[in-house]
Amino acid sequence: MKPRVLVVEDDERLGQQVVASLRAAGLEPTWAKRGDDALEQEFGEYALVILDLMLPGAHGFDVLKALRAHHRDVPVLVLSARQDTHDKVRGFELGADDYLTKPFWPDELLARVQARLRRPAVSGGSQAIDVGNLRIDVAGRSVTVDGAAVDLTRAEFDILAALARRPGSAVSRTALAEAALDPDGEADDRALDVHVSRIRKKLGTSGAAVATVWGVGYRLKVGQ
Repeated sequence: MKPRVLVVEDDERLGQQVVASLRAAGLEPTWAKRGDDALEQEFGEYALVILDLMLPGAHGFDVLKALRAHHRDVPVLVLSARQDTHDKVRGFELGADDYLTKPFWPDELLARVQARLRRPAVSGGSQAIDVGNLRIDVAGRSVTVDGAAVDLTRAEFDILAALARRPGSAVSRTALAEAALDPDGEADDRALDVHVSRIRKKLGTSGAAVATVWGVGYRLKVGQ
């Protein structure tokens, strides 16, 4: 079956271009032209969501919040003419996986889409990593603190899993970006920091296990 992609874009010309480009690439796009129309979609049926922010009916951030409330693993690529850093950070804080500003080349959008779709789930051995009261099951894609499940987005989990696969070792920012983000993305460096900050907050007191290695990246502290 062709991967299904939900395109949420109110600009008629741009929407047509994006849909045509996706279809030519062998994907099956569905086009929603309003935010409230997007909210009626079953997000779990899609392999990817391409989401504009300035939409009639409902703001793109509201759509993103509704999506992430029930579907943490569906990748979301935000499209926006807004280049303000605050908007980009807000998008990542709400669970976006990538952010592309308008105008953009169709080939760049397609490359981002294909990179996101072909990125497999992080895999590893059957054994989980235990750090104090934090447990990371890479194969099962689950995280618990004191036995309670921690709800991470796909990008957040992939970053934590990349660290868990090399416990105690420094993992470079480049390696983490390659594991969970799009290396060529314009906001990857800032996005990585935002994702790590969110991971730490969600882990509570266990968040201290995700340590900064200045000039290199991050590492998962173990045996302390």
